[in-house]
Amino acid sequence: MTDDTVAATITPEFKADAPRQFAALRAGGPVRRIRLGSGLEAWAVLSYEEARAALTHPHLRKDPEPALRALESANITGHKVGEGFGGSMLFTDPPDHTRLRRLVAPTFSARRTGMLAGRIQEITSELLDAMEPSDEVDLIESFCAPLPMTVISELLGVPVDERAQFRVWSQALVGIPSAEQREYAGLFHRYLAELVERKRAAPSGDLLSDLIAQRDEDDGRLSQAEVIAMAALLVVAGHDTTVNLLGNAVMALLRQPEQADLLRAKPDLIAGAVEEFLRLDSSVEQATFRFAAEDLELGGVPIRRGDVVAVYLAAASRDAPQEDDADLTLLDVTRPNARHLAFGHGIHHCIGAPLARMEASIALGSLLRRFPGMRPAIPLTDVAWIPNGMMRGPLSLPVRLHR
Repeated sequence: MTDDTVAATITPEFKADAPRQFAALRAGGPVRRIRLGSGLEAWAVLSYEEARAALTHPHLRKDPEPALRALESANITGHKVGEGFGGSMLFTDPPDHTRLRRLVAPTFSARRTGMLAGRIQEITSELLDAMEPSDEVDLIESFCAPLPMTVISELLGVPVDERAQFRVWSQALVGIPSAEQREYAGLFHRYLAELVERKRAAPSGDLLSDLIAQRDEDDGRLSQAEVIAMAALLVVAGHDTTVNLLGNAVMALLRQPEQADLLRAKPDLIAGAVEEFLRLDSSVEQATFRFAAEDLELGGVPIRRGDVVAVYLAAASRDAPQEDDADLTLLDVTRPNARHLAFGHGIHHCIGAPLARMEASIALGSLLRRFPGMRPAIPLTDVAWIPNGMMRGPLSLPVRLHR
């Protein structure tokens, strides 16, 4: 067993070197006490088996009531209805979670998202065409960010001239709590409320219009607050996570250019390679908090009622057992059936996983074919990483496109 001693504080420096830092932490046990940048202390779950157990444990719930005092003392908001994702399926337990997920599940099924492949390829090609004349670009700003933002904005029906600000606001929802974060999250919430009213007055056949129609049915299955929270969740789940999936994947390929050459030579490997990218560097580093509704034990560690539990999907994915015995710290695009927890596990498994996989396959395959001479424009050790919050990914990624 371990005591409540804080094993690590999650600083920007820690996050920049997260894979190595988490491996060192995990060597001391699968469940460790940490302090987050907000000052909140939590139990970090770092191993594959314990993470799977935590994500499905009946006493680890999304309802923050047992931990409200700790959350408020750390100025962490967004769990209540009307704030951030509060009221969305991300922060609810059954039966509310079951009801909310059922409403959007058909839109994100593998069959339905497969119908978007042609449009995703069009957007990808347009972005690559725009990059072609340049020798050097920031791949995040030129490609990794605008692709998923365009896709999710079209799904939700966000007007073209409002998408740039839309992205800035959405990023605030996954950052560390701060005065600026709360201000941006509030602006984003108000924007979504106004957009909902516009769609309600003039439905346009998009996902948001469909959600509003559900709300307006007589049985009241989806409230106004739930529509707004669901829209906020879908933006972040459909945008920020994919931005970082693409950025992390390109970083891995730039570190090991022979793997990029292999994908160019054998493009049929791309779908399996996406699973390997997710295993190696999960874009959602930390799952949203779970809260202990009862005393329990996890990985030999006693967790008390009211304790906060943070499952580190990135650390757990690097610990996942694989079919081969190759070095798990390296990228191997030929790895068979790469196991990971990048999309979570259990009832909160990411509903947008089929869309993210398809976007990544199309985007990365197209990028590699178009620019076979792509290489880093700066030393990869100088790339800046997201310094706080749940996500893992490069803030910018300068590359030279042509030899």
